[in-house]
Amino acid sequence: MKIVDKRDEAPGVKTLRLEFLDPLDHEMFKQHYRTGMFGLYGIFGEGESTFCVASPETRKEYIECTFRQSGRVTSSLANSEIGDLVTYRGPYGNRFPIEEFYGKNLLFIAGGIALPPTRSVIWSCLDQREKFGKVTIVYGARTVADLVYKHELEEWQNRSDIDLVLTVDPGGESPDWQHHVGFVPTVLEEAAPSPHNCVAVLCGPPIMIKFTLISLQKLGFREENVYTTLENRMKCGVGKCGRCNVGSVYICKEGPVFTAAEVSKMPQSDL
Repeated sequence: MKIVDKRDEAPGVKTLRLEFLDPLDHEMFKQHYRTGMFGLYGIFGEGESTFCVASPETRKEYIECTFRQSGRVTSSLANSEIGDLVTYRGPYGNRFPIEEFYGKNLLFIAGGIALPPTRSVIWSCLDQREKFGKVTIVYGARTVADLVYKHELEEWQNRSDIDLVLTVDPGGESPDWQHHVGFVPTVLEEAAPSPHNCVAVLCGPPIMIKFTLISLQKLGFREENVYTTLENRMKCGVGKCGRCNVGSVYICKEGPVFTAAEVSKMPQSDL
């Protein structure tokens, strides 16, 4: 695939937009990709790294991936330029069942670099906005600088059909910050979205997911109406390395998307 666009999102975080060179590869991707799936992105001679497709299933002309520069492969991807070639294998994994969300209110909750997989679902729903009820997005990061997709956050803030709640951790605010200061679970409880006819999509660091699930339970959300992705546990992406197994579940083979009810049955010590 060829890099056709590159954006800085936050310190050490990049977004690449990729287009297929072979029309047959593109056609196969369009047939199989659904939001929530992931891929293996690579640089010739360096290897591959596994993370989500950050673009929605309603926009299959390209693939967007957002990642933090943290190792050999992601550093090579981050240092690549528009026009360079990269490799992509996928899409792999299961999906968010968006058609089951039709007619319901939607609550999206994300923390830091975990907004990309959530963004895929958000735009897949916003591109068919008439099929859903109220849309609420709760997003937080460690500092203002660590918020990703700042241009899209501004767009969502200005839309009358979205309720956007932004927060940063205590001490992470800037002098001109006009939103919440506090951890995502606390801010979520203060916002108190109604669980009535509502589906929640949650993604974040493991500790955030743990406490946000508790907050959702306090607010009255049923576990079967809460979806999350455990993609941050994956490495090889094809069920060989064993790094992502939680009890008897291989995240890359049976996930990465699970309901909170499914997560609650997994050995919590392995999460």
